[in-house]
Amino acid sequence: MPNTKYIFVTGGVTSSLGKGIVSASLAKLLQSRGYSTTIQKLDPYINVDPGTLNPYEHGECFVTDDGAETDLDLGHYERFLSVPTSQANNITTGRVYQNVINKERKGEYLGKTVQIIPHITDEIKSSIKLLGENGNWDVVITEIGGTVGDIESLPYIESVRQLRWELGSDCLVIHLTLIPFLAASGELKTKPTQHSVKKLLEYGLQPDILVCRAEHEIPREVRNKIARFCNVEPQAVIASLDAKTIYDVPLLMMEEELDKVAIRKLGLELGEEPELKTWKSFLKRLKNPKNSVKIGLIGKYIELKDSYKSIAEGFIHAGANNECSVELEWIHSEGINSENAQEKLGHLNGILVAPGFGERGIAGKLAAVKFARENKTPFFGICLGMQCAVVEFAQNVMGLESSSKEINSDVKHPVIDLMEEQKKIRNMGGTMRLGAYPCSLEEGSIAHQAYGTREISERHRHRYEFNNFYKDDFEKAGMKATGINSDTGLVEVVEIKDHPYFIGVQFHPEYKSTVANPHPLFIGFVKAALENV
Repeated sequence: MPNTKYIFVTGGVTSSLGKGIVSASLAKLLQSRGYSTTIQKLDPYINVDPGTLNPYEHGECFVTDDGAETDLDLGHYERFLSVPTSQANNITTGRVYQNVINKERKGEYLGKTVQIIPHITDEIKSSIKLLGENGNWDVVITEIGGTVGDIESLPYIESVRQLRWELGSDCLVIHLTLIPFLAASGELKTKPTQHSVKKLLEYGLQPDILVCRAEHEIPREVRNKIARFCNVEPQAVIASLDAKTIYDVPLLMMEEELDKVAIRKLGLELGEEPELKTWKSFLKRLKNPKNSVKIGLIGKYIELKDSYKSIAEGFIHAGANNECSVELEWIHSEGINSENAQEKLGHLNGILVAPGFGERGIAGKLAAVKFARENKTPFFGICLGMQCAVVEFAQNVMGLESSSKEINSDVKHPVIDLMEEQKKIRNMGGTMRLGAYPCSLEEGSIAHQAYGTREISERHRHRYEFNNFYKDDFEKAGMKATGINSDTGLVEVVEIKDHPYFIGVQFHPEYKSTVANPHPLFIGFVKAALENV
């Protein structure tokens, strides 16, 4: 069996240039040429994982099947490749140091002085090679967070430098950088890229390929200048121009022959040209919608759109599937109340109440649920959104003095309560109900019709659950539990019978929506919104 090939993607000049999208796009092209490809993200922050980070700090926390709380870039990897990721696909400095310190405490270093080199770098290299050593992947792409020159990134860059020599022709380095356009002089400026590469060279790392973000076409003479100053082939200077949608990027990278250059440098067979039929069909439907719907996303972190990244992308996938453009209206839950609900929500074709934690914004979410229920507006509640649907129904239909224990620990009727095993937990990180769990759907329910099967598996991230003590009372009043975890009896899905489309789910369906397989619940919700136009 041939050796696994490794591609390292670093960034320079500025953050947010799109390392994750370029990595995912290259992986898609390699995959379409027949190479099994996965991507991992190395994050330089000292948190063990993003699970305890405020969404305003880091955007969405993406969850894998095996229960890892990871960087949102893993969502891009899955959406592009339709291949599940795992704990091994996201490594943080915090986890690296935690592993090294645990080994030191157990005496595994035999009394040696534990240092950055070799102990931290060896741990990083081991984490990088873990995916390649399991035999499942022809190519492992490793994206290094941050920018070259950041003090936090130094151990990662040093680890890549060492691997460059250890792996030889089985690895290459791609450096993503910026070519700004100065309007005053009407020129593209290559100096930031030159300085970025020089900084990388100071650390002993020579990039093989440069991917240059730019707003304007990069002429051949500019590419030649970059190649000459940065010690790369002219063919290895790749332009990454601004795109209308991130889903254009794989096709743009194919036009730039990024995959061909990478394959040649890795000594792999070129194979057939990627067809990407499914991808192109998706893009065609995305760009040529026949209808449009307006859906309100009710959340409390809406100032940073990345807080709900997977939900937004799920609507893009489902919209294309329905040949419909989905116009998301981002509505802060703190700004909604019973007096202004009609004004804020009356024009919407559908209402989604988003996940979240804590008391802030709950009153507005309850007002949004009530409006959707009473006005027969298609409703979709995810995680806390489902819990809000349960609380609102208990208060306004069943007449109970109720709430979630998360919101009010002394409430008389806690229809949402802390799971028994969660009551003993003190550490916040990695201790929720995380990862994929099975669920059995009721025959003929909205969920069953959407999935087309009664047995499903979905990913979770929460501490609180539907309180089964009240289950019979809810069903008598008209809210039915249509999805149950058969192992634990926990309620996973609730629906209201006398409503055109009202569903709440305890899990996070958005994590599993991809370009090739849009999530059925998002498809069904967009379809219901279309019928409400």
